[in-house]
Amino acid sequence: MGPIAKDFAKARQPRIGKARPAKLATWLFVVAALVVLMVSVGGITRLTESGLSITQWQPITGAIPPLSEAAWQAEFDQYKQIPEYQNVTGPAGMDLAAFKFIYFWEWFHRLLGRIIGLAFALPLAWFWIRGAIPAGYKPRLVALLALGALQGAFGWFMVRSGLSGEMTDVSHFWLSIHLLTALFTLAGLVWTALDLRGLAFTARSRPARLKPLTMGVAAVVFVQLLLGAWVAGLNAGLASDSWPLMQGGFVPEYDSSRGFFYALTHDPYLLHFLHRWWAWAAVAALIVLARAVKRSNRLASISLHIAYGTMIALGIGTVLSGVELWVAVAHQLVGALLVIALACAAHIYGRRTKRTGIAGLQSVPI
Repeated sequence: MGPIAKDFAKARQPRIGKARPAKLATWLFVVAALVVLMVSVGGITRLTESGLSITQWQPITGAIPPLSEAAWQAEFDQYKQIPEYQNVTGPAGMDLAAFKFIYFWEWFHRLLGRIIGLAFALPLAWFWIRGAIPAGYKPRLVALLALGALQGAFGWFMVRSGLSGEMTDVSHFWLSIHLLTALFTLAGLVWTALDLRGLAFTARSRPARLKPLTMGVAAVVFVQLLLGAWVAGLNAGLASDSWPLMQGGFVPEYDSSRGFFYALTHDPYLLHFLHRWWAWAAVAALIVLARAVKRSNRLASISLHIAYGTMIALGIGTVLSGVELWVAVAHQLVGALLVIALACAAHIYGRRTKRTGIAGLQSVPI
């Protein structure tokens, strides 16, 4: 074995004491998968109007659903006190059986949140006690834990926004904060896992940088995700069932009586229009990033193309189907997968390794 080959073999087996970056990376990928599931269930919860079915936040006892008919009736009676039941579902004839259906999705959504919290906090404590966390990663992992806690708090603020006053639904602003925090956390989990994979590959690996190009692409995609969250919160997907035209024209009529800014943040027709056409700005930005990483990692480039292509197709399908439940849920699921593909491509573009003179160290697997 020549000297270069020996150096490369040593790099593949870095001496980092008790640290176990590969195991931490696997753990973070599992948590990321749970977050993707959470986002999908959150979409079902929103589309079935289930979000306000549980009117209290009980972090411990709330994990157990009603176990008797009397308990179910008590939950239903609490739901009857809020504006959504009094003005929407009650007049539509909701009975206890229908209430149980929407209750299940909100309960399952909250249960997944609890599971994700435990799936992150308990292994984090174990790795910490065992000294398995590499130097410099403890603050980042604690930050991810804090983001998860914020996600739960934002979820309750979202629910609370629809329980009082004249609101028959949750605030679309709180919904967007809740969803975008989940997607930001998802990107952070994937990014950190990839950094740890690189460290497992070679001790000379350093955390990837977020470069100007990837920050620009992320900003364009962020706007699209924000618009999508507002469209979901305002049920603006129902503003049109045709594509590419709306109301027989390219630009729909919308209410501008309270000013353009108010319409920009509240009018379902304008938001639907912006969401369907800003998507192409996001596509253009993602194509630029996909081309930038194609030479370094062809799979990452292909994954980006597949993600945004599927996202566009499902978005059009959601409109044409009149927001069919499973088409719309698939659209949101692929949105989460697009965030993962974007995080992977951005990480590859910003990846760096200390100079070693050894060929191939830049080719850290995803």
